[in-house]
Amino acid sequence: MTVDVRPTMIISRPRRTVAEYMFDPGNDTEWTGGITASRPAQPGRLGVGAVVERDARFLGRTFTYTYTVTDARGDEMIEMTVERPFPMVIRYELADHERGCEVAIRATGQPRGFFKLAGPLVAPRVRKSIQADLTRLRNTLQASP
Repeated sequence: MTVDVRPTMIISRPRRTVAEYMFDPGNDTEWTGGITASRPAQPGRLGVGAVVERDARFLGRTFTYTYTVTDARGDEMIEMTVERPFPMVIRYELADHERGCEVAIRATGQPRGFFKLAGPLVAPRVRKSIQADLTRLRNTLQASP
């Protein structure tokens, strides 16, 4: 079963502000659920070739994984590949919106191992997890002046 989800949310902040916060792995633990640690190889904003190691918890499993940025376009998009919890491509997409910034996170991948056995539960849980991340991101950014 393939996972392909793309939740979206409008954040009442300029795209540049959202990108500066969202594309900095130093902020990962503040808005990305299940992430208990984020260790970028280099501090600061993500760019092509950046590598970040994270400690995470998902569907009752705890694991460490690394993501690598494979594409980046200014304040518009970051694309990353991960191997755990299963091979995926994660893409953060930002677009101007009349009320601020439209943020989308797309996750595509092919579950394997335990996550393949969990089959029909995986895509809805990934979607729910990303939607919760977007809500935390919005709440964090809209709470700051």
